[in-house]
Amino acid sequence: MRDPRMSAIGKGLRRRGRLMAQAVSPPRRNLDGMPAPRTTEDSYVAPRAPRLVDSPVFVLSSVRSGSTLLRVLLNSHSRVRAPHEMHLRTLHVHLSRDFTADAMRALALDKDELEHALWDRVLHLELTRSGKEIIVDKTPPNTLIWPRLHRCWPNARYIVLLRHPGAVVTSLTERRTDPDHEQICTEVLEYSEKLEEARRTLDAHVITYEDLTADPEETTRGLCGYLGVPWESTMLDYGKKDHGTFRPQLGDWSETIKSGRIQQARPADPKAELPPRLAELARVWGYPAD
Repeated sequence: MRDPRMSAIGKGLRRRGRLMAQAVSPPRRNLDGMPAPRTTEDSYVAPRAPRLVDSPVFVLSSVRSGSTLLRVLLNSHSRVRAPHEMHLRTLHVHLSRDFTADAMRALALDKDELEHALWDRVLHLELTRSGKEIIVDKTPPNTLIWPRLHRCWPNARYIVLLRHPGAVVTSLTERRTDPDHEQICTEVLEYSEKLEEARRTLDAHVITYEDLTADPEETTRGLCGYLGVPWESTMLDYGKKDHGTFRPQLGDWSETIKSGRIQQARPADPKAELPPRLAELARVWGYPAD
């Protein structure tokens, strides 16, 4: 018969050993207190799951390029839902245990595809709630991850919205309390390079902010043709529609957009010097040289 005292001593020694091992090398834990998953690289790539929204529309643009104006014009259409910036790329799936990835792999899923399924579900939920047929996401940072969006939704459609890089630099400079011109030019260049990459790669509908404000009817007619819906004159009177709350991180919240009226785009400052690559992209996009 086993001596219970020896069993208790054995348990105590094992516990002491575990505590000593943890003191030397404590297990890595996530913020939720659970042990972190294995860090070994898993080369498994899950197949693409069916999508609830087969062909969403993404506006690709730099920040300060008129994407909020474009959003409210599109959202004023009876068949198009264009909500505030959705920031899908910041929605992540956390696999918190070592075995979670294995469990998902057995279901033909991986972390990326789980996130894609989450993004798709968010779009579908918003579209269903709106009662409309087409959903448009105009979050500017989507421009920086357009290849992943294209991988997630092979049938997605894209609107490339351009604005003179010099005007974007000026707008950002005026918007910030302590602007760093070099940093702002670097930021605008990053967006501009990805926009040019998307413009050359995707079968996108390309418009400019300048054209949108100078001739909104013609520009929105072209957009409606691309989306396969009839043009509606009510799109130009967006101030009569409810477009949700205008506030930071969800889009432009300036008095200009709140006015409910389409106002002429401010031109680029002809005296402002741009880095050579930004000036080159401005010429490629059809803006006259200063």
